[in-house]
Amino acid sequence: MKNKNKLSLIIMLFLAMVLVACGGTGDDEAMEDDTTDTADSTDMADMPADTEIVMAKATWDTGFFQAEIYKTLLTDLGYEVEDLGTIDNAAFYTSAAQGDVDFWANGWFPLHDTYLEDDLVSGKAEPVGFQVEAGALQGYLIDKASADALGITSLTDMADPEIAANFDSDGDGKADLIGCDAGWGCELVIEDTLDELNLRDTITHQQGTYSALMADTIGRYQRGEPIFFYTWTPNWTVSQLQLGEDVVWIEAPIEGAAPASGVQGCAVDPCVMGFDANDIRAVANTEFLQSHPDVRTLFEMVEIPLSDIAAQNQKMVDGEDSDEDIARHAAEWIEANQEQVDGWLEAALAAR
Repeated sequence: MKNKNKLSLIIMLFLAMVLVACGGTGDDEAMEDDTTDTADSTDMADMPADTEIVMAKATWDTGFFQAEIYKTLLTDLGYEVEDLGTIDNAAFYTSAAQGDVDFWANGWFPLHDTYLEDDLVSGKAEPVGFQVEAGALQGYLIDKASADALGITSLTDMADPEIAANFDSDGDGKADLIGCDAGWGCELVIEDTLDELNLRDTITHQQGTYSALMADTIGRYQRGEPIFFYTWTPNWTVSQLQLGEDVVWIEAPIEGAAPASGVQGCAVDPCVMGFDANDIRAVANTEFLQSHPDVRTLFEMVEIPLSDIAAQNQKMVDGEDSDEDIARHAAEWIEANQEQVDGWLEAALAAR
């Protein structure tokens, strides 16, 4: 009896140990499951209360690629991004200041300083980060054959009616300068430049839809006709018309403009472009940035090489210009720069 009781006790102790062990394993598994769930949900738990972002794009298609990259990155952070499409400069800055639009990727500075200084905008919207720093050039170009034959190096040479007449395409005797769409920041600079250099009598600022006007301009060049136009970099125009070979920059010696050395394709060196080299920057509503520190951190880090933008712009010229094409270009760029992009996203998540 004693031995039987002893055996029963041993069996009971053994079963108790097994049950405890099994129970412990179950608890561990539950803890592991809880930990996994917590890890998976941490980012979403830390998301700002407002997860919807409203973005806009500028009216120039050479900036659509960058806008799509920003949109994709924000989506990767867990945001729902509503794309309002294209909007004029003045309308964007006013809308951003009022909080109707959260951001766009297409600010050009100092060209857009005038919008930020407006009483309706000042202190309510701000540039953030440097997508492209001091690499965006702007200015005036003519075909190299005319520059060489007529000795043109500056806009001021167009004050001579005989020289200006060579660039007349509508029969009024004035040079036709293909310029900026109404509402673009460069429109104001061109208008002021024509006034300052007293060129109204010999130059007409032709405005409309820039891409259509430039398609016609390139056609005229291909027919051997003189051309005279404004452009910026990055832009598909300088892929179609090679700087220093097909066309040359000419100076715009306005007051306060600093000369730049080593400008590829300029008729003189150093070259007074008439425009400062611009930074391309995201611009956002200030309160939005304050309530979304992760977005601010992301915007502060994003950099897109000028050469990559120019290469994508050429793809659009070659026919890859649909919304789907541009979204694919952005996805391909992100994949090609995945390690750097992952670093941006990790830093943004850490800022939440």
